[in-house]
Amino acid sequence: MRAANRGTGMALAMALTAMAPAVGADTITLPAIVPTPVAMTLGDGAIPLGRQVTLIVAPGTEPETAALVRNVLTQAGITDIAVAKRLPAALDRPTIVVGPDNAGLIREALSRSNASPDDAREGYTLTATASGTGGLITLAGRDADGLFHGVQTLRQLLTRKTIPALTIRDHPAMPIRGTIEGFYGKPWSMTDRTRHLDFLGQMKANTYVYSPKDDPFARDKWRDPYPADTLSALGTLAARARANHVNFVYAISPGPSICFSNPADEQALLRKFAALRGIGVHSFYVALDDIEYKKWNCEADQAAFGPSGAEAAGIAQSKLLNAVQADLLKQDPAAQPLIMVPTEYYDAKESPYKAALRTHLDPRIVVQWTGTDVVPPAISIPDAKAATKAFGRKTLLWDNYPVNDYASSAGRLLLAPYAKREAGLSSELTGILSNPMNQEAPSRVAVTGVLAFGWNDKGYDADRTWHYAARDLAGNDARATAALLELFDTQHLAPTFGSQPWQEQAPRLKALLDHVREALANGDEGERRAALAELHAKADALADAPDTIRAGVVDPAFAEQAAPWLEAMQLWGRALQQTAAGLDAAEQGNAAAARYFADAKRIAGQAAAVQSIKGAVRFDGPIKIADGVLDRFIADAPGLIAVTAKP
Repeated sequence: MRAANRGTGMALAMALTAMAPAVGADTITLPAIVPTPVAMTLGDGAIPLGRQVTLIVAPGTEPETAALVRNVLTQAGITDIAVAKRLPAALDRPTIVVGPDNAGLIREALSRSNASPDDAREGYTLTATASGTGGLITLAGRDADGLFHGVQTLRQLLTRKTIPALTIRDHPAMPIRGTIEGFYGKPWSMTDRTRHLDFLGQMKANTYVYSPKDDPFARDKWRDPYPADTLSALGTLAARARANHVNFVYAISPGPSICFSNPADEQALLRKFAALRGIGVHSFYVALDDIEYKKWNCEADQAAFGPSGAEAAGIAQSKLLNAVQADLLKQDPAAQPLIMVPTEYYDAKESPYKAALRTHLDPRIVVQWTGTDVVPPAISIPDAKAATKAFGRKTLLWDNYPVNDYASSAGRLLLAPYAKREAGLSSELTGILSNPMNQEAPSRVAVTGVLAFGWNDKGYDADRTWHYAARDLAGNDARATAALLELFDTQHLAPTFGSQPWQEQAPRLKALLDHVREALANGDEGERRAALAELHAKADALADAPDTIRAGVVDPAFAEQAAPWLEAMQLWGRALQQTAAGLDAAEQGNAAAARYFADAKRIAGQAAAVQSIKGAVRFDGPIKIADGVLDRFIADAPGLIAVTAKP
């Protein structure tokens, strides 16, 4: 490795270290917790973590949560976990107290730490008070969900060798936070969904909507019962969701064929929900998106609702949805409200259809909305206020990011940070659901941002959360994290349904390549050489990153699902290596430059020919790596320096 490469690598390592939770012997730093807590303040001192702790579980704690606490302690390398039932007088080792905030033991522990419980739904308080060689860590949940969320914060704190004295009071800004598997193309496997539910639990999400467009029993064959094995698998998923304190919501899409006035169709839908209720699903959703709503599916609807049209469709849909909502309450008075996505699911312009929903739809029913467009470039508070007015209620945002099932996303993973959603949207939304990619593990990069924003939109930092997503996939390994960030930058472009993307492509790589162009055009010899050294370092980083990602430290599912992108990235990195060598040779007046440039062109051609995994996405085709940035620089490089033999 060149000295310049080591310098660049060292700079990146220093940046990653600054993001990582490191504590020196005498230095106490504020931890980086994702999602960002509502309030977190440092106290005096720190609690050193060794292999021994005392664990006290207060009455009222779910056994599964108590087991989870033990598990995260074991994962942190704590092997000696003593059990107690009351607070010790002397804290000679770390003592962890866990339970609901109304338990007397928890109240006593909070009092010792001069802390008060967080009283919001899904809230928790976590305090750490240092005392000599030990200390008291108290985790108090406002409810069972809040206690579970607090354990996820404890999990992050336990990556440190010492826990600083601190107080965290935390709760979500938005009531609904999660994902909707609502894309076209190959659905996730049951293994993908299981992993995703575990990820949602760790990120303090609370909702997963099962709505794959290519599940025939949820759309084209919606009246038909599920095969027994599929129904059993869905029941297993619902149980996994409950274990992660995630609400499993089943969505059905009857719109393409339903006859709204036919009691038999209404009963078929209710029977489908009853079958799902029998395997442990208790939350439901009716999707009416992507259908022809200005034409009836049956003549009976013409007689019942009049001539077809937008307003009549809104009335007919409301009648069906109101009946479903009434049945949900009949079956379970504590049932979560029905969720629906309307046929006019984007923009907030007034229309006869929206007016019909506003007038006739049960106000308890939750309405989804995708923002100002199907794939919106940004969403502001005024946008959300307009949607509230149009639908007659605060909407649940269906954010079509990072979904990649449309033509302009072909060949791409969408790995940019979640951005351009205005802080304060929590005041006008009932929540956010992200529509992810066909590739589950790569989806977590952007979805981490969506969930962190939904938890604390006013405290959300896009770049820091993006870095956390890389570290999480990399198992906190600094080298693997750096490799992932190299890949993420080459997949930064976020397209829309229009001609202009809402996030630019490869901003970090482009900045470096622009700097090289400027140095070659305007710099002196020293500036040119320094810029070319940076170019060599970047080329090596791009060429080396795929092997690092595939080496086994990074989540294997990510490496598997991103395989063609890693193959193409490595080739593009090698093409850039040859380009850098060509520019070096040209700078020195060496005729070998032409050979290097020819090799770069050949390898770039191989890179551009790498194809996506057939059938894995809706639109197959060539893989795109920093397109418009990297390919353009490699093509332009031979003309940047004239090769003149030097004496």
